Amino acid sequence: MHPKPFPKALFITGIGTDVGKSYATGWLAKEIAATGKSVITQKLIQTGNRDVSEDIEIHRRIMGIPMQSVDLCRVTAPIILSYPASPHLAAKIDGIELDYGVASAATDTLLNKYDHVLIEGAGGLMVPLKERYLTIDYITGHKLPTVVVTNGRLGSISDTLLTLSALAAAGADVFAVIYNPYFDKDKTIADETLGYLSAYVQEKFPDTLFLSMPAD
Repeated sequence: MHPKPFPKALFITGIGTDVGKSYATGWLAKEIAATGKSVITQKLIQTGNRDVSEDIEIHRRIMGIPMQSVDLCRVTAPIILSYPASPHLAAKIDGIELDYGVASAATDTLLNKYDHVLIEGAGGLMVPLKERYLTIDYITGHKLPTVVVTNGRLGSISDTLLTLSALAAAGADVFAVIYNPYFDKDKTIADETLGYLSAYVQEKFPDTLFLSMPAD
């Protein structure tokens, strides 16, 4: 693990939906745990599930640990909606008034028990958590250092740069960029994407870590 110290709380976002964010969150948690620190993951809001967050289950499987007591009582996934859609729409369908204070209170509870808490968002940076309240608003409102998950699919360079630009414009702390190689289906595109993004982050965001997950 890189010597740069990890903040107590980190927000994990992606360049879009289905970019490998849950797997990157579990991997990063496992890497932090390997340093001897206690770490847990949290899902800000889970859609498309009932009672149990499938993303939390993915985190635990990658971390190599069973579901924890804080999972079973839903501290790590305090808001679960049934419809697989953006949070604002899923809440409408379920007839629920969303209160993200519940999520931030859950983070505080976890921070009192663990050295580090990784908070995985839903989809990308501009996902509407409510009608006019976006993921980026939650990040900046709670002053959360942020990790951006990207990959080697066609179009990822543009999506990554747009995400980084939005975070920078909002004054957010971009702590790290994680490259997930799972989507490396075209080696030519993937190799160029990895090299380009690594160089871009080093040049434009010199204080930001660039981490690449192992292919397996």
